[in-house]
Amino acid sequence: MEGRTTKELGRPSLGLTVLLYNSPVSGNCYKVRLLLAHLGIPYERRELDVVDRSNRREVLGDLNPALRVPTLVLDDGRPLGESGAILWYLGEGTRFVPEDPYERAQVLQWMFFEQYDHEPAIAVARFWLAYSGRADEFADRLPERTAAGHRALAAMERHLDGRQFLVGDDLTLADIALYAYTHVAPEGGFELERYPAVRSWLDRVASEPGHVTIDAP
Repeated sequence: MEGRTTKELGRPSLGLTVLLYNSPVSGNCYKVRLLLAHLGIPYERRELDVVDRSNRREVLGDLNPALRVPTLVLDDGRPLGESGAILWYLGEGTRFVPEDPYERAQVLQWMFFEQYDHEPAIAVARFWLAYSGRADEFADRLPERTAAGHRALAAMERHLDGRQFLVGDDLTLADIALYAYTHVAPEGGFELERYPAVRSWLDRVASEPGHVTIDAP
């Protein structure tokens, strides 16, 4: 894919701004912001509340059938929802998606793992405890999510032991996808001291050129 332009690849031109419907505390939105920062793509944010969803249909009804953030509106007006789909669309043809077919599939494997095993446990526990304002209401359900989150972190720990990144020797979309909620897992009650390989990996991801923090303006 080397030598192809962003227009030929269908991605936004570096000279044009895309629009991101965003929630500042959402890890799913942060994934997209992090990749946009790495790629140097300018974007405008429109913030939506992660708790109060009362205006979602009015704002996102014609853009995203699930009424979720992140929702990206491309520079030609086409909308795209779901964080994994947005990451893949923006990452295709860049260093964040390997050329080798098997490694590409591995990236997708870890992105699916994040959405099916990791995010439903760690992100949900974090939301309940830190952002819902109703933590007491979820007390009975929290242990199940906590156990599931530790299973996901343990799977990452086993895989990252002796590895620099999740797939291959360089940062990929898999790392960006899983970094988002892993690095804020303590907000959901997940202490990371028992996962030294995960903590070292978090440091490596954060030290990559172009990295921005979740609270970056």
